[in-house]
Amino acid sequence: MMRIVALALMLLVSACGLRPLYSNGEGGKVAQALRTVDVAPIDGKAGWLMRNALNDRLGRDRAVTAQYRLEVELDDTISGFGVRRDDAVTRERRTLRARYRLVDATRGTVLLDATAGSDAGIDVVSSEYATVAAENTALERLSQIIADQIVARVALYAERQTPDK
Repeated sequence: MMRIVALALMLLVSACGLRPLYSNGEGGKVAQALRTVDVAPIDGKAGWLMRNALNDRLGRDRAVTAQYRLEVELDDTISGFGVRRDDAVTRERRTLRARYRLVDATRGTVLLDATAGSDAGIDVVSSEYATVAAENTALERLSQIIADQIVARVALYAERQTPDK
């Protein structure tokens, strides 16, 4: 009985119209399109982390002429929200927001204009070094999360725009 139910579920899932975004792996149209995205320089430490995370995920092939340019503007804020009676902050929230544009490298037209963002909570402890280290770790983690969001959205765009070969 269990096998029949499992088989029925497999048939239902295959008929739902979902298909893998990265079909054919490295040779698929989405992966090939992502390798032609050049990430423009981004200001600051957060920008350096974000650009590296994006380049890692995109797998830019420098031997191929860039078809797209990804422009990213970051907004990085830290705000205290846990306050003791003596007005000392005990908790912080680091928020990283990115506005990004996918631009056609030859024509200069904006193909995709969107935002991504995430935040992280940070405990403020008596050691200033530990608090700064936690803030830096949060920034690194947020850069990774937002890079994932951006690449997923660019991959969806590429999948919808690139004709099947």
